[in-house]
Amino acid sequence: MSKQYDIAVIGAGIAGASVAARLAQSGKRVVLLEMESQPGYHTTGRSAAVFAPSYGPAPIRSLTRASEAFFLSPPHNFTDSALFSPRVIMMLARADQQQSLEALCAAVSGFGKVAVIDDEAGLQQVNPLVRSGYAAAAMLDKAGQDIDVGALHQGFLKMYKAAGGLITVGAAIRALSNGPSGWSLETDSAQLQAEVVVNAAGAWADVIGAMAGAETIGLVPKRRTAALIAAPDRAGVAGYPITIDVDEQFYLKPDAGRLLMSPADETPSDPCDAQPEEMDIAVCVDRIETAFDLHVQRIENKWAGLRSFVADKAPVAGFSASAPGFYWLAGQGGYGIQSSPALSDFAAAQILGRPLPAYIVDQGLELAELSPSRLSL
Repeated sequence: MSKQYDIAVIGAGIAGASVAARLAQSGKRVVLLEMESQPGYHTTGRSAAVFAPSYGPAPIRSLTRASEAFFLSPPHNFTDSALFSPRVIMMLARADQQQSLEALCAAVSGFGKVAVIDDEAGLQQVNPLVRSGYAAAAMLDKAGQDIDVGALHQGFLKMYKAAGGLITVGAAIRALSNGPSGWSLETDSAQLQAEVVVNAAGAWADVIGAMAGAETIGLVPKRRTAALIAAPDRAGVAGYPITIDVDEQFYLKPDAGRLLMSPADETPSDPCDAQPEEMDIAVCVDRIETAFDLHVQRIENKWAGLRSFVADKAPVAGFSASAPGFYWLAGQGGYGIQSSPALSDFAAAQILGRPLPAYIVDQGLELAELSPSRLSL
């Protein structure tokens, strides 16, 4: 027999878990469907986990700023550990990247705690690993933080379960249709009915959208590679900033006694369990050794994940114009962790027909910036 719910959320990564928690707290009957054997197996579990208010397109920066209060003071019993630990963000620029640095500084002017360093001594004082002669300047964002992704994700799942929500794993969607009684969802083991479907399926969101007969949003999953290497034997390395190329060609971040590095690759991919390519690791090593006073002798661990984007790299959050009761929550790219508290609150308000939270609107976010209708495909 088919089980009846008010809302079915597809995907139990950070996007699905956070919005499901918000919706369940409203008293709605919510089911959270995850195709893998555990929530957060794909992108959520492979994130570099940085809160960077100066990072990403304008809508992401607005959502990130709006999310800060949640990270600093999460709901009672949400987690037993702090979600934040300080991590300065250093946006590094060579002399030929000065224009990019100036554009970034202009975009974040008036927000956060940012400063510019334009001499080599100052750069190496902040990050002694920066190679002499490599960079001309950098922007520092002192509002940066490391995020405990596991605690955040599990906190939302805990909130969801406490509100009576049901999580079903191993529940890949095989069929999806809309009829007089609402949406019908078929998995390998169950048939479900729901008035509203929330598509938080990450890299698979366009696949789910096609099943539902919704518009195409042009979602492109892109592989990103990361690796761990040994940190140099010097005092204070753990407190060094995350250092990101201003044109996002690499980043380097202290991580649990080692250094996490990435070539910041964005290779288009089909939705899949992404794995690292040797060429991407080689490119990463070359870029890191060029920018930093490091010699990579051994890769201790390596992995890849998929970050999914639409054309303007802003999230897609809103009801479909062609599939009634079908809500898009997709395209968070690499910013889904840091923006999840505000984006989930935004989405829940829309789904429930409530006014958008003022604390989000006050950050300058406009509805049209996230609407699926902006993507004319």
